[in-house]
Amino acid sequence: MVIPVTALVISAISLGAAAGVLVWGFQEGNLSGPLDFDAATVAGVDALVLTLVLTFGFGLAMDYEMFLLARIKEHHDRGESTRLAIETGLQSSGRIITSAALIIVLVFAGFATGELMQMKQIGTALAVAVLLDATLVRVILVPAVLTSLERTLWWAPRWTAPLHARFGLSE
Repeated sequence: MVIPVTALVISAISLGAAAGVLVWGFQEGNLSGPLDFDAATVAGVDALVLTLVLTFGFGLAMDYEMFLLARIKEHHDRGESTRLAIETGLQSSGRIITSAALIIVLVFAGFATGELMQMKQIGTALAVAVLLDATLVRVILVPAVLTSLERTLWWAPRWTAPLHARFGLSE
């Protein structure tokens, strides 16, 4: 129960940063020079853009989170201590997460070079969200939070054990 709650709270950080970049860069006009648009023509952040950024950003953040947590859980199931499982899980998945994020950031940065304002906004916000999520959040914040919660990390209420035994996923 602890891991999903921390995943949701931590994902809000990169999504909040992406929304902040949208407002700062487009609504306030601070990215008008580098992204070549007229700030006077931008009325604000479109609700569709914000919805798409939050939806896709959340999906990508959860993808990276689940990939990292799956490696940590594998090491923990092998009998490693929680702290060691976090370390080895991060080491075994760090390069893959970073490489995948770099590719996605480049794709979204390509969107930001387009002519359509909505595509510029979506590309910029998602590039920032993925960049922050794959670097600061997954490499620094998630391991720090998991390590600080190591005593309660694997806790679940007793009533979930029969549900997991019946419906839980297993290999």
